[in-house]
Amino acid sequence: MAVLEAYKGVYFLWKFLPSQAASITFVVLFLSGTVVHSWSIYSYRSWFCIPFAIGCLCEFVGYTTRAVAYNRTGDIGTYIIQISFTVIAPAFFAASIYMTLSRIIRCVKGEHLSVIRTSRLTKTFVIGDLLSLGVQGGASSLTSNEDTAKIGEDIVLAGLFIQLVLLGFFLVITITFQRRLTKQPTTESHTTNALWRRTLYMIYASSVLIFARSIFRVVEYIQGHDGYSLGHEWTLYVFDTAPMFIVMVIFWVWYP
Repeated sequence: MAVLEAYKGVYFLWKFLPSQAASITFVVLFLSGTVVHSWSIYSYRSWFCIPFAIGCLCEFVGYTTRAVAYNRTGDIGTYIIQISFTVIAPAFFAASIYMTLSRIIRCVKGEHLSVIRTSRLTKTFVIGDLLSLGVQGGASSLTSNEDTAKIGEDIVLAGLFIQLVLLGFFLVITITFQRRLTKQPTTESHTTNALWRRTLYMIYASSVLIFARSIFRVVEYIQGHDGYSLGHEWTLYVFDTAPMFIVMVIFWVWYP
């Protein structure tokens, strides 16, 4: 029977034994999502969705190592892998969502209605997303060491705040574009066969879920290693895992 172990017999990385059943359930779900999204990318030649499939793969790796951690709670490598991959996965989701908006704007010939020039839109948000990704991914490992945990948490917080600002600004730009297009519809917005309105709603739903998840992660890291969130596993599955699974489903059902 698995027991909670301390790293080097001194520092407890976990406050509980991670649920193996819950982890395995989402391993299967995220693996299925990775396969389905990879096939869709190949079938539709939608290469801009590759980051989304990478995000699914990150979730799969994160929860696979979390399932393994049930019997290895004292192993720092397993802990670092699971926390790093689950933290950075949504940044990959966001990258494809940012690029989807640019494609919609070009599809309806609405470049003149965008707050940011379309040629710069993708670059601006993807570069910001990569910055957020690098900060979060690079600092996640620091949270596993008692001496560097506080520094690591602060750096991850900075990365999460970057992600929140980006998503908030992105939502403002998306809403502004749709309002302008509604008031000044282009010919293409009426004649194109592309389901751009449906795709916009998919963008809204996915972005809001990722935004809400990032707020949860901010609260989690503000509370610190001894906080309520890291001490109660249900918070992760309710406010992070389940929302990201829903994002994965939404993006596939209303595929851009």
